[in-house]
Amino acid sequence: MDIGDLIFISLTFVLAGFVKGVIGLGLPTVGMGLLAVVMTPAQAAALLVVPSFATNVWQAVGARTVPLLRRTWSMLLGSCVGTWGLGFWAGPALLTADNGMRASIGLGIVLALYGVLGLSSLPFSVPARLEPWLSPLIGVIAGLVTAATGVYMIPSAPYLQAIGLQKDDLVLAMGISFTVSTLLLAVVLVADGALQTSVAGASLLALAPALMGMSLGQWVRGRVSPRVFRTCFFAGSLILGTHLVLRALV
Repeated sequence: MDIGDLIFISLTFVLAGFVKGVIGLGLPTVGMGLLAVVMTPAQAAALLVVPSFATNVWQAVGARTVPLLRRTWSMLLGSCVGTWGLGFWAGPALLTADNGMRASIGLGIVLALYGVLGLSSLPFSVPARLEPWLSPLIGVIAGLVTAATGVYMIPSAPYLQAIGLQKDDLVLAMGISFTVSTLLLAVVLVADGALQTSVAGASLLALAPALMGMSLGQWVRGRVSPRVFRTCFFAGSLILGTHLVLRALV
């Protein structure tokens, strides 16, 4: 990589951390979307492991963590089945096939869908009686998406909103879910040699700009309307996802 690529990667982690600091999610989404412009999705996923894990653990710790674990454990178990089932079968080959073209298309579709869902603000609601069987299914689907694209927002984030979690519980639950998904993806990448010691060192270095951006985002959160920022974020996700799909196809 030349100096321009290194600057771009550093700024990407600052921006990804900034977005997470403001709205509580988006670090892997922004990171995967932008890093995929200069590297394969597998390389991007490996670089994101340490910053994603550290910031997600930070978000997942709170007074309500244990009760939320009791409520979402079946979804987390489903994520294990989906990520490891597909990941150990295909491994990072999903992220590197055709020089990452297939993964870029899949990532672009996920980002665009995530943007559309966020911009539409459609009121999703899941009755409590459906949670026992729907939670593990959502977890499996989220695991499959994680193994194929390196992004774990869909469908876990919309689902956690749909089961009626209030603001603070929602932030904690997303942190728990994202922490587990990061660990699951890391295990798959390590098992297949995509996350080696040198890459882990680079991922650790990427933690500094990510935390810098997250701190800045938390400062801005109290001064900018979260609704306006979320609109800009989801619009950016839609544009970036569309760009990745078109670039891969053309």
